Amino acid sequence: MNFKNISLLSIVLVFIMLGCSDDYLKKLPLDKISADDYWNSPNDLKLYTNQFYPRFSDGGSWSGGITWFDTGTDNMLHNSYDDRIAGYRTVPARGGFEYNDNDEKIGYDDIRAVNYFLENYSRVSASADAVGQYVGEAYFFRAYFYFNLVRKYGDVPWIDKTLSPESEELFGKRTSRKVVVENILKDLDEAIKNLSAGPIEDGNRLCKEVAQLYKSRVALYEGTWEKYHAGTIFGVEGSDGAAFLQAAADAAEALIDGGTFNVFTTGDTKWDYWHLFNQPYSFAGNSEVMLWKAYDLGLSLTHNHQRYLPRIGGGRGVTQTFINDYLCVDGNPIAGNALYQGDATIEDVITNRDPRIFQTIYTPGWPMEIVGSDTLKRYERSHLYATGDSKCPTAYQVNKGALPDPEQYRSSGLGVNPSIIFRYGEALLNFAEAKAELGSLTQADVNKSIKLLRDRIGMPNLDLNNIQNDPNWLYPDVSPVINEVRRERNIELAVEGFRWDDIARWRAHHIFMNKRPLGAIYEAELYPELTLGVDVFVDENGYIDPYQKSLPNGYEFDPNRDYLAPLSTEELTLNDNLDQNPGWK
Repeated sequence: MNFKNISLLSIVLVFIMLGCSDDYLKKLPLDKISADDYWNSPNDLKLYTNQFYPRFSDGGSWSGGITWFDTGTDNMLHNSYDDRIAGYRTVPARGGFEYNDNDEKIGYDDIRAVNYFLENYSRVSASADAVGQYVGEAYFFRAYFYFNLVRKYGDVPWIDKTLSPESEELFGKRTSRKVVVENILKDLDEAIKNLSAGPIEDGNRLCKEVAQLYKSRVALYEGTWEKYHAGTIFGVEGSDGAAFLQAAADAAEALIDGGTFNVFTTGDTKWDYWHLFNQPYSFAGNSEVMLWKAYDLGLSLTHNHQRYLPRIGGGRGVTQTFINDYLCVDGNPIAGNALYQGDATIEDVITNRDPRIFQTIYTPGWPMEIVGSDTLKRYERSHLYATGDSKCPTAYQVNKGALPDPEQYRSSGLGVNPSIIFRYGEALLNFAEAKAELGSLTQADVNKSIKLLRDRIGMPNLDLNNIQNDPNWLYPDVSPVINEVRRERNIELAVEGFRWDDIARWRAHHIFMNKRPLGAIYEAELYPELTLGVDVFVDENGYIDPYQKSLPNGYEFDPNRDYLAPLSTEELTLNDNLDQNPGWK
């Protein structure tokens, strides 16, 4: 890897620009930094780690927030197809090992900044208790940055010290993904050891339990990746992922047994799931939200998420495949179920279904604008008839995260509702899945995980001894237990950004490859302004077919190439010790 295009000074000074006052800026010349002038107090450490918190993305200001994160998967599509799932990515000319986050390039610049902290924090003369929180944060963020690189590129160079322009490591080889993930888990263990038990600063700062959750996420990802990619070009020789799966189960169970966080519920099965994602100002005191991003109109810290969600389609919609995954209220699948009313209308789709379905997509009569106690506008039809980012291309329009508060969308830059970064519900699902993959999931395990999520919305528990066969299971090559655990994950974490990672680690391209995603059945009477075959396209069964013209052959995803991103031509030219990812040569 070549770092000669990185300004070493800028990496060290970035915390000053983001976290310090004007008075402090005057203390140091901007052309060099003196470590002796900085590492004086625990507050210096806090200011330094503050620079990393904006790396937690909620999609950027002009977006639908976290509920657009599944765009470009089998669950959610945009007006324009996603190049990755369509198999149309190309090798970039420029760029290093990095990933996009809030339209910023995140990569080894940030890792170097963490390494610099870890090499210098001990200069602060203070007790371990006084500095431990910020040391834990630094270890967490290094793990966070590395895991995002592994997800994108697989093997990446592991560098845990600051480098100079003369360092040999700048031109080193990539480190095996297995070794990198093992090092990530070690960093997370250090984070768990040092971080205070949460919630910290009302949930706006990392805590021990978030590190436990993230450890379970990382270990589950790598464990299932190694299990399901075994024997393929993306497999890890000599590893079946079992050790990582056990680490995932253990980390999640430690969090669960700790009892600090719980599933948010007021007992209102019809609204609680929706309310979890639609708090108007703060998640402080919420039992499930472990880390969240705050906004404040008075400080000009705002977004425009509600300019989209409660008003227009945002150019996005969920798919029929995703809708079909919802169970009926008896806890059984729709196939052969008398409770299932079909797909002819949205009302039919949601009738007798898991209540999360109508707390995730808009249904007729749902409030879209409320002032005081008066509902001024209700949902009547999707924005299928609109254009651009006003359109909903599948007619299944996202309601999760849509706050019907006109004060947040009457003009741009007024959105202040907070964004969830980590929530406890994921830990329950990570635990259940890791145990299922290990073949050790018991009914007691289900009762302390999946049951709690289903209780919130009044659904029957998953009974391991009474799983009804579903001819439409999305994963016919794995057991009924794993299918149902994956279903629960898909429904509970819908549109929160987990779907692509799940598809990738399960090697589940069969779900979408050589197929086109479909939307709802087209209800022509709802859209008199549209002309069939001109403004909207449908398949032979009447389902909306958004990519009928643009992707006539469906998604042409290449499973021997597209699970990982290519390295740039520039990066390979600068460092001839690097190999291109499979399929991109």
